[in-house]
Amino acid sequence: RRLAEMSWSAGTQWVAKRAHTKPKPGELAYHKGEMFTILDVSPKKGYYKAKHNTTGEEGLVNSEHMCERQALRLVPCLSLMPWFHGKISGPEAVCKLQPAEDGLFLVRESIRHPGDYVLCVSVSGEVIHYRVIYQDNKLTIDNQEYFYNLIDMVEFYSKNKGSIATTLLKPKPKQGAKSAEEELSKSGWLLDIKKLQLGEKIGDGEFGAVYKGEYLGQQVAVKVIKCDVTAQSFLLETAVMTKLQHKNLVRLLGVIPQKGLHIITELMKKGSLVNFLRTRGRSLVPAPQLLRFALDVCEGMEYLESKKLVHRDLAARNVLVSDDIVAKISDFGLTKAHANLSDDAKLPIKWTAPEALRKEKLSSKSDVWSYGVLLWEIFSYGRQPYPQDDSLREVKERVEQGYRMEAPEDCPPALYALMRACWEQDPRRRPTFHKLREKLE
Repeated sequence: RRLAEMSWSAGTQWVAKRAHTKPKPGELAYHKGEMFTILDVSPKKGYYKAKHNTTGEEGLVNSEHMCERQALRLVPCLSLMPWFHGKISGPEAVCKLQPAEDGLFLVRESIRHPGDYVLCVSVSGEVIHYRVIYQDNKLTIDNQEYFYNLIDMVEFYSKNKGSIATTLLKPKPKQGAKSAEEELSKSGWLLDIKKLQLGEKIGDGEFGAVYKGEYLGQQVAVKVIKCDVTAQSFLLETAVMTKLQHKNLVRLLGVIPQKGLHIITELMKKGSLVNFLRTRGRSLVPAPQLLRFALDVCEGMEYLESKKLVHRDLAARNVLVSDDIVAKISDFGLTKAHANLSDDAKLPIKWTAPEALRKEKLSSKSDVWSYGVLLWEIFSYGRQPYPQDDSLREVKERVEQGYRMEAPEDCPPALYALMRACWEQDPRRRPTFHKLREKLE
């Protein structure tokens, strides 16, 4: 009842708007930008009992020092490079940099040298155009400083003059573009690169590497994306992640749009579910634990289904296991609301529903098919699905003709029946995640 009377409910995420370094007994100390979760209202007026997201400490915080962490607005104009204007000519760039002021700049694609870029900077009333040469996967203006991407280049010349006429002081945003950094900062998702320590590499994805790290004393996982085009598309997917909170989804902690894009999530110490099962096997993972994993994933998927979001790549490799042996879905940032796939998307054939392979139509029902394959992976202790078939084309053809995998060894019949229900040819006949959860429970 006390929680109902207050303006913020338990579980609300807060960001400190200012520092509080001299706490009274029972109060928490904090710095600007630190994150808290509300636990309860306090008898002390204007105060709440809260838990510090990083240190885990609990105590009182003053609500006047706090603002609620907002989900990022999913706007296509959200840009890591608001100063990037695409294909415009030199004279157009000069017009855009008026009225001229020292250090006002933009970057454009080179029309004369396709594949290269041009940095246009206003200095002493004129606009200077520096050709940015793209060679050996790197960018350079002077063959002395090399950069992986435009974001790094702009960051460098904002701090160092180097061989250009002035440091870059003020970006000229493309019309309609919104600075991702400003939006992240306003909504409380921007983290400080100076407080991040990167450790060993723990994974290599198609889009970038994943490292173990530490942020303000908390162990975290850090996905680093160097390519700026990829980083830009991941930014929109990260915006989806800011809207989602569930105990069976890997939790996003924040974003650093520097040196490429750093996406910081909770660290799942036991790694991927598929490796967890393969390396331990039957002797170490009893059947009730397998069922628990199946239910964990199902609850996370039921939550995504309720938000009308499609995962698109549900498989045991994309489920991670926490220190306290809870399975959580990762890479759900790639979710799209009932998505259609573009031609170049690589579909994981063994996990993808026939209608999704045929018409490239993805829905929660195609996620249910993938979930059936994931159940098979769980109860076979991480075996590769369709072990008898050599080629992916063979798998695709046989499944189309009605072939379904046999039950894994020692799999309870009721669970194999659930897998078969997930693999109904007609998507409408497959159960919802809600139904699946009830059955598993």
